[in-house]
Amino acid sequence: MEKMSMSHEDYLEAIVMLGGTTEASVRSVDIATKLGVSKASVNKAVTSLKEKGLADQPYYGDITLTEEGYAYGTSVLDRHHMLYTFLTRALGIPEEQAEREACLMEHAISDESFEKWSSYIKKLDL
Repeated sequence: MEKMSMSHEDYLEAIVMLGGTTEASVRSVDIATKLGVSKASVNKAVTSLKEKGLADQPYYGDITLTEEGYAYGTSVLDRHHMLYTFLTRALGIPEEQAEREACLMEHAISDESFEKWSSYIKKLDL
């Protein structure tokens, strides 16, 4: 899948973190709270995600993800967890700092580089 903006990846990741799937929906207000943004910002982002075929939302309803949206959001969350674990366990970076940096890194690394890094890390059994 084509890489999208950091912001859209954050929205997909947040929806997955809040329990959103293709079946389970989440409320806009919960996404806004999780990301520290306004409900209007959530509505704008969700409109864009719907246009890309990644999310569904009936008129003023709760948000669910499409299969593609759930897969993308889950992959971003998985990257985040792997990077966070590596930073804290392997490098000893404090948790709060590792959380911020994992969030930045998850968006910047290419799929190809992440796959190679992930394979290498799995060999270390962290």
